[in-house]
Amino acid sequence: MLLGDARTGKLADNIAGFGRALRRAGLRVDSSRIALAQQAAQLVGVDDRQDFAAAMEAVLVSREEERGVYRELFDAWFRDPEVANKLLAQMLPSAQGQAEAVKRRPRVSEALAPRQRFGNAPKPPDQEVEFDAAMTASERSRLKHADFNAMSASEFHLVERLAREIALPVPRIPARRTRPGARGAQLHWSRTLRNASHTGGELLLLRRLQRNREPLPLLVLVDVSGSMERYARLLLAFLHAATRGHRRRDVFAFGTHLTDLTPAFKIADTDAMLAAAGAAIDDFAGGTRLGESLATLRRDHARRLVGRRTLVLVISDGLDTGEPELLARELDWLTHHSRRLLWLNPLLRFEGYAPLARGAAVLHRHAHAMLAVHNLARLQDLAASLAALLKN
Repeated sequence: MLLGDARTGKLADNIAGFGRALRRAGLRVDSSRIALAQQAAQLVGVDDRQDFAAAMEAVLVSREEERGVYRELFDAWFRDPEVANKLLAQMLPSAQGQAEAVKRRPRVSEALAPRQRFGNAPKPPDQEVEFDAAMTASERSRLKHADFNAMSASEFHLVERLAREIALPVPRIPARRTRPGARGAQLHWSRTLRNASHTGGELLLLRRLQRNREPLPLLVLVDVSGSMERYARLLLAFLHAATRGHRRRDVFAFGTHLTDLTPAFKIADTDAMLAAAGAAIDDFAGGTRLGESLATLRRDHARRLVGRRTLVLVISDGLDTGEPELLARELDWLTHHSRRLLWLNPLLRFEGYAPLARGAAVLHRHAHAMLAVHNLARLQDLAASLAALLKN
Protein backbone atom coordinates (compact mmCIF):
# COMPACT_ATOMS: atom_id res chain seq x y z
CA MET A 1 0.00 0.00 0.00
CA LEU A 2 1.38 3.41 -0.99
CA LEU A 3 0.48 5.98 1.62
CA GLY A 4 3.45 8.27 1.48
CA ASP A 5 5.35 10.16 4.15
CA ALA A 6 3.32 12.92 5.76
CA ARG A 7 6.47 14.89 6.49
CA THR A 8 7.33 15.22 2.80
CA GLY A 9 3.81 16.13 1.70
CA LYS A 10 3.42 13.00 -0.41
CA LEU A 11 0.57 11.70 1.71
CA ALA A 12 -1.33 14.96 1.26
CA ASP A 13 -0.96 14.68 -2.53
CA ASN A 14 -2.21 11.08 -2.47
CA ILE A 15 -5.25 12.03 -0.39
CA ALA A 16 -6.07 15.00 -2.63
CA GLY A 17 -5.95 12.77 -5.71
CA PHE A 18 -8.09 10.17 -3.95
CA GLY A 19 -10.64 12.85 -3.06
CA ARG A 20 -10.89 13.92 -6.70
CA ALA A 21 -11.48 10.30 -7.69
CA LEU A 22 -14.27 10.01 -5.13
CA ARG A 23 -15.83 13.21 -6.47
CA ARG A 24 -15.72 11.83 -9.98
CA ALA A 25 -17.51 8.72 -8.71
CA GLY A 26 -20.35 10.93 -7.47
CA LEU A 27 -19.51 11.34 -3.77
CA ARG A 28 -19.95 14.71 -2.13
CA VAL A 29 -16.30 15.58 -1.63
CA ASP A 30 -15.11 19.18 -1.69
CA SER A 31 -11.88 20.90 -0.69
CA SER A 32 -12.91 21.18 2.96
CA ARG A 33 -13.52 17.41 3.22
CA ILE A 34 -10.17 16.69 1.58
CA ALA A 35 -8.50 18.96 4.14
CA LEU A 36 -10.27 17.08 6.95
CA ALA A 37 -9.10 13.78 5.49
CA GLN A 38 -5.50 15.00 5.52
CA GLN A 39 -5.86 16.05 9.16
CA ALA A 40 -7.41 12.68 10.04
CA ALA A 41 -4.51 10.87 8.40
CA GLN A 42 -2.03 12.91 10.43
CA LEU A 43 -3.85 12.08 13.67
CA VAL A 44 -4.42 8.36 13.04
CA GLY A 45 -1.24 7.59 11.16
CA VAL A 46 -0.69 5.23 8.25
CA ASP A 47 0.84 2.21 9.96
CA ASP A 48 -2.47 0.38 10.32
CA ARG A 49 -4.32 0.17 7.01
CA GLN A 50 -7.74 -0.47 8.59
CA ASP A 51 -7.46 2.47 11.00
CA PHE A 52 -6.33 4.73 8.17
CA ALA A 53 -9.21 3.61 5.92
CA ALA A 54 -11.75 4.08 8.72
CA ALA A 55 -10.50 7.58 9.54
CA MET A 56 -10.73 8.62 5.90
CA GLU A 57 -14.18 7.07 5.56
CA ALA A 58 -15.43 8.98 8.58
CA VAL A 59 -14.79 12.35 6.92
CA LEU A 60 -15.22 11.53 3.22
CA VAL A 61 -18.46 9.49 3.25
CA SER A 62 -21.74 11.16 4.18
CA ARG A 63 -24.31 8.62 2.97
CA GLU A 64 -24.67 4.93 3.73
CA GLU A 65 -25.05 3.93 0.08
CA GLU A 66 -21.66 5.50 -0.72
CA ARG A 67 -19.66 3.23 1.57
CA GLY A 68 -19.29 0.44 -0.98
CA VAL A 69 -18.03 2.86 -3.64
CA TYR A 70 -15.58 4.41 -1.17
CA ARG A 71 -14.13 1.07 -0.05
CA GLU A 72 -13.60 -0.21 -3.59
CA LEU A 73 -11.90 3.01 -4.60
CA PHE A 74 -9.76 2.99 -1.47
CA ASP A 75 -8.55 -0.55 -2.21
CA ALA A 76 -7.77 0.36 -5.83
CA TRP A 77 -6.05 3.65 -5.01
CA PHE A 78 -3.88 2.63 -2.05
CA ARG A 79 -2.59 -0.71 -3.26
CA ASP A 80 0.31 -0.52 -5.70
CA PRO A 81 2.98 2.25 -5.69
CA GLU A 82 3.30 2.06 -9.48
CA VAL A 83 -0.43 2.53 -9.92
CA ALA A 84 -0.57 5.41 -7.45
CA ASN A 85 2.30 7.24 -9.14
CA LYS A 86 0.51 7.03 -12.49
CA LEU A 87 -2.70 8.22 -10.89
CA LEU A 88 -1.05 11.29 -9.43
CA ALA A 89 0.50 12.09 -12.79
CA GLN A 90 -2.88 11.92 -14.54
CA MET A 91 -4.92 13.37 -11.63
CA LEU A 92 -7.15 10.31 -11.83
CA PRO A 93 -6.08 6.69 -11.81
CA SER A 94 -5.46 4.26 -14.60
CA ALA A 95 -5.95 1.10 -12.59
CA GLN A 96 -7.60 -0.60 -15.53
CA GLY A 97 -4.15 -1.41 -16.79
CA GLN A 98 -3.58 -3.70 -13.83
CA ALA A 99 -4.95 -7.11 -14.73
CA GLU A 100 -7.45 -7.97 -12.05
CA ALA A 101 -10.40 -10.31 -12.03
CA VAL A 102 -12.31 -8.05 -9.65
CA LYS A 103 -15.69 -6.86 -10.88
CA ARG A 104 -16.15 -3.29 -9.77
CA ARG A 105 -19.16 -1.02 -9.67
CA PRO A 106 -19.52 1.08 -12.87
CA ARG A 107 -18.98 4.26 -10.85
CA VAL A 108 -15.71 2.90 -9.46
CA SER A 109 -14.45 1.64 -12.82
CA GLU A 110 -15.13 4.95 -14.52
CA ALA A 111 -13.60 6.96 -11.68
CA LEU A 112 -10.44 4.89 -12.12
CA ALA A 113 -10.42 5.15 -15.91
CA PRO A 114 -7.91 7.43 -17.66
CA ARG A 115 -9.30 10.92 -18.12
CA GLN A 116 -10.26 11.79 -21.67
CA ARG A 117 -10.33 15.12 -23.43
CA PHE A 118 -13.44 17.21 -22.85
CA GLY A 119 -14.80 16.72 -26.35
CA ASN A 120 -14.70 12.93 -26.18
CA ALA A 121 -17.73 11.13 -24.83
CA PRO A 122 -17.26 8.29 -22.34
CA LYS A 123 -17.00 5.10 -24.34
CA PRO A 124 -19.86 2.75 -23.50
CA PRO A 125 -19.14 -0.95 -23.03
CA ASP A 126 -19.86 -3.52 -25.72
CA GLN A 127 -23.37 -4.07 -24.38
CA GLU A 128 -25.23 -0.84 -25.20
CA VAL A 129 -28.27 0.31 -23.28
CA GLU A 130 -31.08 0.98 -25.76
CA PHE A 131 -33.95 3.32 -24.96
CA ASP A 132 -36.91 1.98 -26.92
CA ALA A 133 -40.31 0.46 -26.39
CA ALA A 134 -38.73 -2.63 -24.88
CA MET A 135 -37.66 -0.70 -21.79
CA THR A 136 -40.00 -0.95 -18.85
CA ALA A 137 -41.60 2.05 -17.22
CA SER A 138 -39.37 1.57 -14.16
CA GLU A 139 -36.23 1.63 -16.32
CA ARG A 140 -37.38 4.83 -18.02
CA SER A 141 -38.15 6.42 -14.68
CA ARG A 142 -34.78 5.37 -13.24
CA LEU A 143 -32.87 6.96 -16.12
CA LYS A 144 -35.00 10.08 -15.88
CA HIS A 145 -34.14 10.56 -12.21
CA ALA A 146 -30.60 9.13 -12.15
CA ASP A 147 -27.75 11.49 -11.32
CA PHE A 148 -25.53 12.12 -14.37
CA ASN A 149 -22.42 11.54 -12.29
CA ALA A 150 -23.57 8.13 -10.99
CA MET A 151 -24.27 6.51 -14.36
CA SER A 152 -22.32 3.88 -16.20
CA ALA A 153 -20.72 4.88 -19.51
CA SER A 154 -23.50 3.32 -21.58
CA GLU A 155 -26.22 5.02 -19.53
CA PHE A 156 -24.47 8.37 -19.78
CA HIS A 157 -24.09 7.99 -23.54
CA LEU A 158 -27.82 7.33 -23.83
CA VAL A 159 -28.94 10.09 -21.47
CA GLU A 160 -26.77 12.62 -23.26
CA ARG A 161 -28.67 11.84 -26.45
CA LEU A 162 -32.01 12.12 -24.65
CA ALA A 163 -31.04 15.47 -23.15
CA ARG A 164 -30.71 16.92 -26.64
CA GLU A 165 -34.44 16.34 -27.20
CA ILE A 166 -35.55 18.44 -24.20
CA ALA A 167 -36.96 21.82 -25.15
CA LEU A 168 -35.86 25.01 -23.41
CA PRO A 169 -38.01 27.90 -24.65
CA VAL A 170 -36.22 31.00 -23.35
CA PRO A 171 -38.79 33.54 -22.08
CA ARG A 172 -39.63 36.32 -24.55
CA ILE A 173 -39.84 40.03 -23.79
CA PRO A 174 -41.07 43.02 -25.81
CA ALA A 175 -38.41 44.26 -28.20
CA ARG A 176 -37.73 47.80 -29.39
CA ARG A 177 -38.85 47.08 -32.95
CA THR A 178 -42.54 47.20 -33.81
CA ARG A 179 -44.81 45.66 -36.42
CA PRO A 180 -48.42 46.18 -37.56
CA GLY A 181 -50.88 44.45 -35.29
CA ALA A 182 -54.40 44.46 -33.93
CA ARG A 183 -53.29 45.83 -30.57
CA GLY A 184 -50.63 48.24 -29.53
CA ALA A 185 -49.99 51.52 -27.76
CA GLN A 186 -48.79 53.33 -30.90
CA LEU A 187 -50.85 54.30 -33.93
CA HIS A 188 -49.63 53.18 -37.32
CA TRP A 189 -50.20 56.58 -38.92
CA SER A 190 -49.03 55.76 -42.42
CA ARG A 191 -51.40 52.82 -42.74
CA THR A 192 -54.23 54.66 -40.98
CA LEU A 193 -53.98 57.64 -43.36
CA ARG A 194 -53.68 55.37 -46.35
CA ASN A 195 -56.96 53.70 -45.36
CA ALA A 196 -58.54 57.13 -44.78
CA SER A 197 -57.74 58.12 -48.37
CA HIS A 198 -60.25 55.51 -49.48
CA THR A 199 -63.01 56.90 -47.23
CA GLY A 200 -62.85 60.60 -48.14
CA GLY A 201 -60.42 61.42 -45.33
CA GLU A 202 -62.54 59.94 -42.59
CA LEU A 203 -60.55 58.00 -39.93
CA LEU A 204 -62.89 55.08 -39.70
CA LEU A 205 -60.25 52.53 -38.69
CA LEU A 206 -57.18 53.17 -36.54
CA ARG A 207 -54.25 50.92 -37.38
CA ARG A 208 -51.78 50.16 -34.61
CA LEU A 209 -48.20 49.13 -34.05
CA GLN A 210 -47.29 46.46 -31.52
CA ARG A 211 -43.85 45.58 -30.24
CA ASN A 212 -42.17 42.41 -31.38
CA ARG A 213 -41.39 39.80 -28.77
CA GLU A 214 -38.00 38.12 -28.83
CA PRO A 215 -36.13 35.68 -26.57
CA LEU A 216 -33.89 37.15 -23.90
CA PRO A 217 -30.21 37.32 -24.88
CA LEU A 218 -28.46 34.37 -23.26
CA LEU A 219 -25.02 34.26 -21.64
CA VAL A 220 -23.86 30.84 -20.38
CA LEU A 221 -20.81 30.33 -18.14
CA VAL A 222 -19.85 26.65 -17.74
CA ASP A 223 -17.45 25.34 -15.09
CA VAL A 224 -15.05 22.78 -16.64
CA SER A 225 -13.13 21.85 -13.49
CA GLY A 226 -12.58 18.18 -12.63
CA SER A 227 -15.66 17.89 -10.40
CA MET A 228 -17.89 19.22 -13.21
CA GLU A 229 -16.59 16.94 -15.99
CA ARG A 230 -19.78 15.04 -16.79
CA TYR A 231 -22.21 17.83 -16.01
CA ALA A 232 -20.35 20.31 -18.23
CA ARG A 233 -20.34 18.06 -21.27
CA LEU A 234 -23.96 16.97 -20.98
CA LEU A 235 -25.30 20.45 -20.22
CA LEU A 236 -23.40 21.96 -23.15
CA ALA A 237 -24.96 19.34 -25.42
CA PHE A 238 -28.39 20.07 -23.94
CA LEU A 239 -28.08 23.86 -24.30
CA HIS A 240 -26.69 23.62 -27.83
CA ALA A 241 -29.70 21.61 -29.01
CA ALA A 242 -32.31 23.39 -26.88
CA THR A 243 -31.32 26.93 -27.95
CA ARG A 244 -30.71 26.17 -31.61
CA GLY A 245 -31.92 29.14 -33.64
CA HIS A 246 -31.53 31.55 -30.71
CA ARG A 247 -30.27 34.85 -32.17
CA ARG A 248 -28.19 35.96 -29.19
CA ARG A 249 -26.41 33.26 -27.20
CA ASP A 250 -22.87 33.58 -25.92
CA VAL A 251 -21.16 30.67 -24.19
CA PHE A 252 -17.95 30.66 -22.16
CA ALA A 253 -16.11 27.92 -20.27
CA PHE A 254 -14.21 28.79 -17.13
CA GLY A 255 -11.68 26.87 -15.09
CA THR A 256 -8.43 28.60 -14.26
CA HIS A 257 -9.27 31.13 -17.02
CA LEU A 258 -12.04 32.07 -19.44
CA THR A 259 -12.51 30.35 -22.84
CA ASP A 260 -14.92 31.66 -25.48
CA LEU A 261 -17.04 28.78 -26.83
CA THR A 262 -19.41 30.96 -28.86
CA PRO A 263 -17.70 30.09 -32.19
CA ALA A 264 -18.05 26.39 -31.35
CA PHE A 265 -21.76 26.88 -30.55
CA LYS A 266 -22.34 28.22 -34.06
CA ILE A 267 -21.61 24.74 -35.42
CA ALA A 268 -24.92 23.06 -36.25
CA ASP A 269 -23.99 19.49 -35.27
CA THR A 270 -23.86 18.94 -31.50
CA ASP A 271 -21.12 16.29 -31.61
CA ALA A 272 -18.97 18.56 -33.79
CA MET A 273 -19.62 21.40 -31.35
CA LEU A 274 -18.42 19.28 -28.44
CA ALA A 275 -15.28 18.35 -30.35
CA ALA A 276 -14.57 22.00 -31.15
CA ALA A 277 -15.19 22.97 -27.52
CA GLY A 278 -12.80 20.26 -26.37
CA ALA A 279 -10.11 21.60 -28.70
CA ALA A 280 -10.63 25.14 -27.41
CA ILE A 281 -10.58 24.33 -23.66
CA ASP A 282 -7.00 23.98 -22.41
CA ASP A 283 -7.68 24.09 -18.65
CA PHE A 284 -10.13 21.19 -18.44
CA ALA A 285 -10.13 19.31 -15.11
CA GLY A 286 -8.07 22.00 -13.41
CA GLY A 287 -9.12 24.38 -10.66
CA THR A 288 -11.96 26.89 -10.60
CA ARG A 289 -11.31 30.64 -10.58
CA LEU A 290 -14.63 32.23 -11.38
CA GLY A 291 -13.63 35.70 -10.13
CA GLU A 292 -10.65 35.95 -12.49
CA SER A 293 -12.74 34.58 -15.36
CA LEU A 294 -15.45 37.18 -14.76
CA ALA A 295 -12.80 39.90 -14.70
CA THR A 296 -11.74 38.74 -18.18
CA LEU A 297 -15.38 38.78 -19.28
CA ARG A 298 -15.81 42.35 -18.07
CA ARG A 299 -12.56 43.54 -19.65
CA ASP A 300 -12.75 41.78 -23.02
CA HIS A 301 -16.38 40.78 -23.63
CA ALA A 302 -18.59 43.33 -21.86
CA ARG A 303 -20.49 44.03 -25.09
CA ARG A 304 -21.90 40.50 -25.02
CA LEU A 305 -24.30 41.77 -22.33
CA VAL A 306 -27.21 43.46 -24.13
CA GLY A 307 -28.33 46.35 -21.96
CA ARG A 308 -29.81 44.86 -18.83
CA ARG A 309 -31.81 42.23 -20.70
CA THR A 310 -29.34 39.34 -20.75
CA LEU A 311 -30.18 36.13 -18.90
CA VAL A 312 -26.97 34.74 -17.33
CA LEU A 313 -26.69 31.03 -16.50
CA VAL A 314 -23.73 30.00 -14.32
CA ILE A 315 -23.28 26.21 -14.40
CA SER A 316 -20.98 25.27 -11.53
CA ASP A 317 -20.74 23.41 -8.22
CA GLY A 318 -19.38 26.61 -6.65
CA LEU A 319 -16.10 25.05 -5.44
CA ASP A 320 -14.11 28.16 -6.35
CA THR A 321 -10.44 28.38 -5.37
CA GLY A 322 -9.93 32.10 -6.07
CA GLU A 323 -10.24 35.08 -3.77
CA PRO A 324 -13.83 35.62 -2.59
CA GLU A 325 -13.39 39.42 -2.56
CA LEU A 326 -12.57 39.44 -6.28
CA LEU A 327 -15.49 37.10 -7.00
CA ALA A 328 -17.88 39.37 -5.07
CA ARG A 329 -16.77 42.47 -7.01
CA GLU A 330 -17.13 40.80 -10.39
CA LEU A 331 -20.52 39.31 -9.53
CA ASP A 332 -21.70 42.76 -8.46
CA TRP A 333 -20.80 44.07 -11.90
CA LEU A 334 -22.41 41.12 -13.67
CA THR A 335 -25.72 41.32 -11.80
CA HIS A 336 -25.95 45.08 -12.46
CA HIS A 337 -25.55 44.49 -16.21
CA SER A 338 -27.95 41.58 -16.64
CA ARG A 339 -31.64 40.86 -16.15
CA ARG A 340 -31.20 37.71 -14.03
CA LEU A 341 -28.26 35.62 -12.87
CA LEU A 342 -29.25 32.00 -12.26
CA TRP A 343 -26.95 29.45 -10.67
CA LEU A 344 -27.42 25.92 -12.05
CA ASN A 345 -25.85 23.78 -9.35
CA PRO A 346 -25.55 19.96 -9.63
CA LEU A 347 -24.73 19.68 -5.91
CA LEU A 348 -28.40 20.29 -5.16
CA ARG A 349 -28.78 16.56 -5.76
CA PHE A 350 -27.64 16.12 -2.15
CA GLU A 351 -30.37 16.42 0.43
CA GLY A 352 -29.68 19.24 2.84
CA TYR A 353 -27.01 20.83 0.65
CA ALA A 354 -25.99 24.33 1.73
CA PRO A 355 -23.48 26.59 -0.10
CA LEU A 356 -21.05 26.90 2.81
CA ALA A 357 -17.74 26.98 0.90
CA ARG A 358 -16.35 30.50 0.42
CA GLY A 359 -16.90 30.75 -3.32
CA ALA A 360 -20.27 29.03 -3.17
CA ALA A 361 -21.47 31.39 -0.43
CA VAL A 362 -20.53 34.46 -2.50
CA LEU A 363 -22.21 33.07 -5.61
CA HIS A 364 -25.34 32.21 -3.64
CA ARG A 365 -25.62 35.77 -2.30
CA HIS A 366 -25.47 37.30 -5.78
CA ALA A 367 -27.52 34.78 -7.77
CA HIS A 368 -31.23 35.49 -8.13
CA ALA A 369 -31.96 31.77 -7.81
CA MET A 370 -30.20 28.40 -7.53
CA LEU A 371 -31.59 25.53 -9.61
CA ALA A 372 -30.74 21.82 -9.75
CA VAL A 373 -29.54 20.31 -13.05
CA HIS A 374 -28.28 16.85 -12.11
CA ASN A 375 -30.74 14.62 -14.00
CA LEU A 376 -33.16 14.58 -16.94
CA ALA A 377 -36.16 15.38 -14.76
CA ARG A 378 -34.51 18.58 -13.55
CA LEU A 379 -33.63 19.60 -17.10
CA GLN A 380 -37.27 19.14 -18.11
CA ASP A 381 -38.33 21.38 -15.21
CA LEU A 382 -35.80 24.06 -16.12
CA ALA A 383 -37.96 25.83 -18.71
CA ALA A 384 -40.85 26.22 -16.26
CA SER A 385 -38.47 27.47 -13.58
CA LEU A 386 -37.01 30.10 -15.94
CA ALA A 387 -40.47 31.36 -16.86
CA ALA A 388 -41.51 31.68 -13.22
CA LEU A 389 -38.32 33.49 -12.20
CA LEU A 390 -38.54 35.98 -15.07
CA LYS A 391 -42.14 37.08 -14.54
CA ASN A 392 -41.04 40.05 -12.46
